[in-house]
Amino acid sequence: MSYNLYKQVSFDISGLVTKTYSTSFSLAIKVFDRETKEAITSVYGFVRLADEIADSFHDFNKKELMDEIRNDVTKAGRNKISLNPVIHSFHLTVEKYKIPLYLINDFLDSMEMDLTNDHYEGADYDKYVLRFC
Repeated sequence: MSYNLYKQVSFDISGLVTKTYSTSFSLAIKVFDRETKEAITSVYGFVRLADEIADSFHDFNKKELMDEIRNDVTKAGRNKISLNPVIHSFHLTVEKYKIPLYLINDFLDSMEMDLTNDHYEGADYDKYVLRFC
């Protein structure tokens, strides 16, 4: 298998994640060119993975899974590849658009907050919402 094939499969899988989880969002991004759609779906696929950990994987160690996704993103940046196709397509988009790691970590920090909280007030609310703005 060539690396270019793996890259395409990675973007295709992120597209499938996007289409499966959000039909309306998938339809809305059809107006974009292929390159833009791939970037959007790679980010959506990554965000969806983290959100599933926080919201759905109740029978699993969520903290461990969140640590794993954070480590996978960090390793992909260091190694320039991930064997997780969603993380790999996300990494390629991060590299292409120079998305800073601190923004990714801020997002993951918010997802981790959801592991133990479902209501935020004051400074905690500001910290939580900041990560989504």
